[in-house]
Amino acid sequence: MPALVKICGLKTPDALEAALGAGADMVGFVFFPPSPRNLGTEAARLLGERVKGRAQKVALSVDATDAELDRVIEALKPDMLQLHGRETPERVAHVRSRFHLPVSKALPIEQKSDLAPIRLYEKVADWLLFDGRAPRDATRPGGLGRPFDWSLLQNLDLKIPFMLSGGLDALNVAEALRITRASAVDVSSGVERAPGEKDPDRIRAFVRAARGISDAPPAQTEAPREEQTRARAPGSITDVNA
Repeated sequence: MPALVKICGLKTPDALEAALGAGADMVGFVFFPPSPRNLGTEAARLLGERVKGRAQKVALSVDATDAELDRVIEALKPDMLQLHGRETPERVAHVRSRFHLPVSKALPIEQKSDLAPIRLYEKVADWLLFDGRAPRDATRPGGLGRPFDWSLLQNLDLKIPFMLSGGLDALNVAEALRITRASAVDVSSGVERAPGEKDPDRIRAFVRAARGISDAPPAQTEAPREEQTRARAPGSITDVNA
């Protein structure tokens, strides 16, 4: 089945509408002050209300406290929480139990040994997200446009689905999916013209590429038609491991 597509780090109504209009399955909002994509709770409330069930809302946080997550959830009313810090398996289990929402746990990948924590986290999370490992001096753990060796994810035997992130864009997402067979792809910097500034054309191009939709013009013998059917994997993110 086609992979789900998540556009993350949305900050403006125009960027959100571009993602929704392109057919993204998930739209991500960042709650981490060091990030150029950080979103305040009032802005999150306004953007969240615009989604109106057209996609799943994902709230990304980094080592957030329960109180911080309370504020995020009250404002955005997300369908999923994405934990992108150094949260332990025990912390992931606590968040999932306390907030009664599906949880995606991000794991930084650089070499094969980085896959070792999978067995611990797949017991407590609903999704895993594999992202390129940030440099030691980075101010944030993700959204840096750093790819990793996708072949490390070949033939993974997982009990839960996984998202692929890190350095994806419209030019490489099809190859990344071919290699990894990921259940979903997650992009942020790969659809930006500057850090935190989304480019609607790049968003649309990314979704088309992830869907395997060609930009080639139709044959002269066929009437042009607009693609209206959005391919989805069976079920929604809310019924995984529910």
